[in-house]
Amino acid sequence: MKLCSRLSWRAGALALALALGCAACGGSSSSGGSSGGGTSATFKPGPCPSPEADALSKLNATCGTLTAPQNRGDKKQGTVQLPVAIVPSLSKEPSQPDPVVYMAGGPGANAIAQAQQLVDVGLNQRRELIIMNQRGNLYTVPELTCPEIDQAFAAAVLLPYDSDANKNQHVAAVQTCHDRLVRQGVNLGNFNTAEDAADFADLRKALKIKEWNVYGLSYGTEVALTLLRDHPEGIRSVMIDAVLPPSAVTLGWTWTNANEAVHNVFAACANQPNCVATYGDLEAKFTAQVQQLEANPLTVHDVQIPGTTDTTDVVLDGGAILNWIASIPDPVTPIADLAASIQQLVNGTPTQIAQTRALAANPAGFGATGYGPFYDVICSEWVPFEPTSQILVQGNLAFPAFPQTVLAQPPGLPFMTEDCQVWNVPAASGTVRQITVSSIPTLVLNGSFDGKSAPQWGIYAAGTLQDSTVVTIPSSGHGALFQIQMPPDAPSRQCAQDIVASFLANPMAPDTSCAASLTNVPFN
Repeated sequence: MKLCSRLSWRAGALALALALGCAACGGSSSSGGSSGGGTSATFKPGPCPSPEADALSKLNATCGTLTAPQNRGDKKQGTVQLPVAIVPSLSKEPSQPDPVVYMAGGPGANAIAQAQQLVDVGLNQRRELIIMNQRGNLYTVPELTCPEIDQAFAAAVLLPYDSDANKNQHVAAVQTCHDRLVRQGVNLGNFNTAEDAADFADLRKALKIKEWNVYGLSYGTEVALTLLRDHPEGIRSVMIDAVLPPSAVTLGWTWTNANEAVHNVFAACANQPNCVATYGDLEAKFTAQVQQLEANPLTVHDVQIPGTTDTTDVVLDGGAILNWIASIPDPVTPIADLAASIQQLVNGTPTQIAQTRALAANPAGFGATGYGPFYDVICSEWVPFEPTSQILVQGNLAFPAFPQTVLAQPPGLPFMTEDCQVWNVPAASGTVRQITVSSIPTLVLNGSFDGKSAPQWGIYAAGTLQDSTVVTIPSSGHGALFQIQMPPDAPSRQCAQDIVASFLANPMAPDTSCAASLTNVPFN
């Protein structure tokens, strides 16, 4: 593992590093046929999903469908159909023969809808870009979306985050979706990481690609690491961004991420004289707000729902504001405004934080998330491998001054214990949590403000990846390559893209020199 260290984190280690890897090159996805050797899956060219067709047409993308077994241990259970989009290289020179395949996060994200973002960060500069929606997500057959759960999240903005009223309506919505899918004949046990990884392995064969480069984001890193472990053939290099190691993830584990990221935010302010002069002890202020609002929630009236002209009331309690800061970046608050947003909260005018919570009430997002695979993965691969008591134990270790009601819910995954009781899928085999050991070149990207997958876990995963380089981008949230909500002229934006481009060109010796000069973004 090669390290390019920059920023300190609580354990005393240094984190700002890069991890890389490489092998050889192979055939282009353009030559993909209807089937490939060694796979029972087939690929058939066809139209792009209609809601995305215009956007994909502007990228000159072609589309098709992978048909794969729903359960590779029991072929009698039918098939899944997964939409695939292939975006051509932007290069005027001949495209490199080894494409990049993207594995989206979630679980449950609509990968194909992210095509423009993937192009914007340069993933198809010299190579084709292949995007496939994972099984159970939007546009797949079967499609395991749950508008009932979206409705519950929308209603939740009017309630304290960790209240019994919120829990009861949320768990009821999960139960309703579960029961509807089961009545439709869906076998919920078939939508998991092992099958996701096997789908991608079969896609490479069905497209007759000799070698490709894998890029996984968030949950997509679980899929990528599983693919690397179970189906390493044909992988030239791997890029994992915002790492969720399959061997580590649990509900209690989520507190380790929030702890590292949130304290990195406070440390960044403490190291900026202007921030200290303007805001004082930001950590003490935030802790006081968590305590006060958990005891006496604040109702913010007539908050505009981003993306609409509608308004809603929003309730902010301790759990809500903790989950706001632990979910950086959000589409409302620029990274540079974090300190100012906390001060707004202290002043009683938390406009940006309230708008962030109000996002859940935007009906445009209803039905877009694959909650089926979301609950299947977490309830079968995360929850069974740790006692429920560890949620509160890890919460107290992370934030000992916070109220117990806040610490009882894993950040980002409230009421998941109760959700999994009604989702009722069996525990996965322990093999899903085996550590990935590999010498295939791997680039590990972290964001220092990432409260969903903190830098320590990228470093942890890289420990068994022989030819890896780890880079942590200061002030970046979840998804270091994308630099969402960073200033347009932030040097880290171009640096992350340059590192990825250099890695793809030469996985064994990428140029990571730009990382040495990166610093935290000054707070406004």
